[in-house]
Amino acid sequence: MDVLRKIEEIQEQIDRFARLARDERVDASEVISALKEKQIKLWKDINDWERVAVARNSERPRAVDYIGRIFEDFIELHGDRCYGDDKAMIAGLAKFNGRGVVVLAQEKGGDTSERLKRNFGMPHPEGYRKAQRLMLLAQKTRKPVICLIDTPGAFPGIEAEERGQGFAIASNLMVMSRLKTPIIAVIIGEGASGGALGIGVADRLVILENSWFSVISPEGCSAILWKDASKAEIAAKALKLTSKNLMDMGIVDMVVEEPVGGAHMDSVGTMDRVGRAIKALLADMEGLSEEELLRQRYEKYRRMGKHTSI
Repeated sequence: MDVLRKIEEIQEQIDRFARLARDERVDASEVISALKEKQIKLWKDINDWERVAVARNSERPRAVDYIGRIFEDFIELHGDRCYGDDKAMIAGLAKFNGRGVVVLAQEKGGDTSERLKRNFGMPHPEGYRKAQRLMLLAQKTRKPVICLIDTPGAFPGIEAEERGQGFAIASNLMVMSRLKTPIIAVIIGEGASGGALGIGVADRLVILENSWFSVISPEGCSAILWKDASKAEIAAKALKLTSKNLMDMGIVDMVVEEPVGGAHMDSVGTMDRVGRAIKALLADMEGLSEEELLRQRYEKYRRMGKHTSI
């Protein structure tokens, strides 16, 4: 991605001049300001396919980073009480601003060994069953559910299908549509297909500025439509998977701003903004009766896909 490389190169120049100004005590403010303006101009022009690349950046803050930053006293719970424990799906209890919550999160892993352990963020059916177990616990204990979505899709291997992948995801959709406690989902990276939907049926759906959410990845769409994965850039534009498109269509409820270059350029600031967004949305649902909560959720999803014929 030429534009993204140029933005990174400019950032390196900005950092170099900032060090020079600090170490040599010279005024480099004009040069730094000009470089930042150039960087912002380039950033505004990135296309949908380049935003997909930003969402996949390995330095982008992951679910474990968000859990460590915006939640307190996190206790992970394991297993689906049926087959085993899925490391791609993190589930547990935590405090958020002093309030008990249930956290569900898809984790891709950092280095190679952890990515293998986490299956690159592709949950198996036992991951979705574990998530459902925690959802029902949240309902029983009257705790809100906070979901962090970051997956290239549910694991498509034959063993996952043999253990009921489709049914596990479908069951979660049913349970989440009826769950009698507030649900907030935040797309922090990739939000691909049923793998994302399995923990994505929420009262409030939040997306980071450079995250994406779609029924299929651009490469998958390109391969199916044109038998050629190299047309992914065309597919990305057609899928309308960016935060702006999703906001315009009424699919998401809030977009969290990212710094120039992506969330990894200011991980702490980005995670804090997500924390503030969750706090505001929880406050917005405070005091809703179970009946009103479910009514609003039902109407939210009924509105999606509406169109007018002229």
